[in-house]
Amino acid sequence: MGTAGTSTDATVGERRQLINVAYRLLGSLAEAEDAVQEAYARWYALPRSRQDEIVSPGAWLTTVTGRICLDALGSARARRERYVGAWLPDPLPAHAERGHGQGGGDPADQMVLDESVTMAFLVVLESMTPAERVAFVLHDVFRYPFADIAGILRRTPAACKQLAASARRRVRGARAPETPAAVRADVVRQVKEAWQTKDIAALVDLLDPAAVMTADGGGMVGTALRPIEGGGRIAQYMTAIADRAPGLELLERSVNGVPGLVARRDGAVMTVAAFDVADGRVTRIWAVRNPEKLGPWVG
Repeated sequence: MGTAGTSTDATVGERRQLINVAYRLLGSLAEAEDAVQEAYARWYALPRSRQDEIVSPGAWLTTVTGRICLDALGSARARRERYVGAWLPDPLPAHAERGHGQGGGDPADQMVLDESVTMAFLVVLESMTPAERVAFVLHDVFRYPFADIAGILRRTPAACKQLAASARRRVRGARAPETPAAVRADVVRQVKEAWQTKDIAALVDLLDPAAVMTADGGGMVGTALRPIEGGGRIAQYMTAIADRAPGLELLERSVNGVPGLVARRDGAVMTVAAFDVADGRVTRIWAVRNPEKLGPWVG
């Protein structure tokens, strides 16, 4: 049990885990940070005697963070219906590629980059109900037992198990064939070269005929408001962008842990693009242009 001081010390080391959980639940670094801050605020608001009674402060914080995220997911659906254009999760840079001057306390610094933060995976999570997402992420990604998840969702462990199973089916149904990292990187590099040279024919060859490109400008910058479907249309759109933005610089960067591209102009990050690749061709492009989501990339 210990003293309140040791309980407080124990909570400090939980922040990284909580940020990782909250980002996967919400897809937003700012919202994840807010959820974790709120959980800590509730912890510190407890009387010292109550803190002493809590055997595992980390479990308590996870439960509270999970409930806050569950509520946030419910309200996020309404907000995203009002969002201008498509909403995409925040893109994450690799730690070595973060913008200069960003503090170590920034939530992006806390992120563990693995399959569960790829843009493809996060977009599938967006298709789930809030309860499915919480059950699946906590159990399948973070290995929390259903008995603990039941306390967050206020449902039985059996019901939580069913929710996770339903979410798992969604993930399996959307998962593309596994592509080796080297192949993925090579395809993205070829896309970069074709985009820079405005080679429509080369882009068409690199894009799956049924490819889909989704852009997120949040109504703050110009971008396609609806997904662009078809390799040919996407290739034309990409070359049109290059025509309208002379001096656009394309950089190969890790985006959410996999090869992607960053477009800069006059040193400013304009777009962060994530790719899904199958059978040597690009099947999905997610282009984040909303400046509010590019903070970790600015340097």
